[in-house]
Amino acid sequence: MSSISASSLAAALLRQEVLDLHAYHVPESSGYIKLDAMENPYLVPTALRGEIAEAVAAAAINRYPDPGAVSLKEKIRGVTGLPQGMEVLLGNGSDELIQMLAMALNKPGAVLLSVEPSFVMYKMIAAFTGMRYVGVPLATDFSLDLAATLAAIKRERPALTFLAYPNNPTGNLFSADAMAQIIQSSPGLVVVDEAYYAFASDSFIPHLARYPNLLVMRTFSKLGMAGLRLGFLAGSAAWLGQLEKLRLPYNVGVLPQLVAEKLLSHHDVLLQQAEQIKRDRAKLYRQLSEIAGVKVYASEANFLLFRVADATEIFNGLKQRGVLIKNLNGGHPMLKDCLRVTVGKPDENMRFIAALQETIIQSA
Repeated sequence: MSSISASSLAAALLRQEVLDLHAYHVPESSGYIKLDAMENPYLVPTALRGEIAEAVAAAAINRYPDPGAVSLKEKIRGVTGLPQGMEVLLGNGSDELIQMLAMALNKPGAVLLSVEPSFVMYKMIAAFTGMRYVGVPLATDFSLDLAATLAAIKRERPALTFLAYPNNPTGNLFSADAMAQIIQSSPGLVVVDEAYYAFASDSFIPHLARYPNLLVMRTFSKLGMAGLRLGFLAGSAAWLGQLEKLRLPYNVGVLPQLVAEKLLSHHDVLLQQAEQIKRDRAKLYRQLSEIAGVKVYASEANFLLFRVADATEIFNGLKQRGVLIKNLNGGHPMLKDCLRVTVGKPDENMRFIAALQETIIQSA
């Protein structure tokens, strides 16, 4: 055994799907105006930070967390307005929940279906779990191609379907009627991913009791808790009771539970920040629309997708000017020459626009 290198042994033993993957890349952001990760740019207000500091100081971090996070779940039910009889399952971010769902439904030959382009972790986690992935292209305007999606559902009989609402990275909110048709036509579980719910005009939470095959997934990361890594699934106990068996013990720690509960006690403060981000999104959309050579897409999330010639060159030019956004060029054929910018604070947005204009002029 000692004569075999670690790389040779890993190549021989690891699943081919794992060998073929590329790790999720998070770029170095130190020193940049950071507009690449859909984070809330605002700190928690000072008074609330004081409350959190006191609570953290008194926390029993020498003990394991409440395994059922009972108090936090009650707070989530309250701020979310869950329909009567619906339950909550917590995850370490939505990524853990996606993985739990794929593990639970991955019978031999089972299919995980989503639309493309959409959140990359649906496809990656299908590969992690050895589940067959089917991606249905969106229409050219990034709306749902309902006919193609329904045909894929009829053909593939997916056990699990993910629909991001609004969609990432395109930012648009799909037709609610089209979403309902997909849910009704699906033989398997449909998960509506509402990561950007705080910035959107619609939700499927009120419809949970209507569809026996529907769950809604949310994360609080975009609302201002990205550092806590907290997400949840909402839906029938018939589903969540089974998924609970796959949840690793103590998956949400003492401090995330405590701080999230404190923040959700001031949910209105976070929603006020979200309203400010929505106002700034509208202004940023107008400013991008006025730049020659830029096509910007309407968004109901906290980011904007835009298309520009020589996107990678523009991306690099922005980095040279101290602004970090997301380069989507090459990530999917429909995202050719596309970049995505998170809505930041007004001064950050202003510096981004100035840097973009300078870069475009220089590259002309």
